[in-house]
Amino acid sequence: MNIQPLGDRVLVLPAPAEEKIGGIIIPDTAKEKPLRGKIVAAGNGTKDEEMILKEGDQVLYGKYAGTELEFDGEKYLMMRQSDVLAIIK
Repeated sequence: MNIQPLGDRVLVLPAPAEEKIGGIIIPDTAKEKPLRGKIVAAGNGTKDEEMILKEGDQVLYGKYAGTELEFDGEKYLMMRQSDVLAIIK
């Protein structure tokens, strides 16, 4: 990965939105923003907050968390470690 988050930030690859539910195809305009994703890069933390998240962790985050960015045609979210609600095990 060519992007290295700084401090207590993580780079998340959001899970794809569901295309259909029980045979009903959902148009792009009605798809919900996914609230889970995979961490692809993490910063080192700060002197006040240790980085507990690592690459490969599956996480849940808030609906309005992070800043969207696009790199090499892929959409990512950059957010603070505190914006992550839980790690999925």
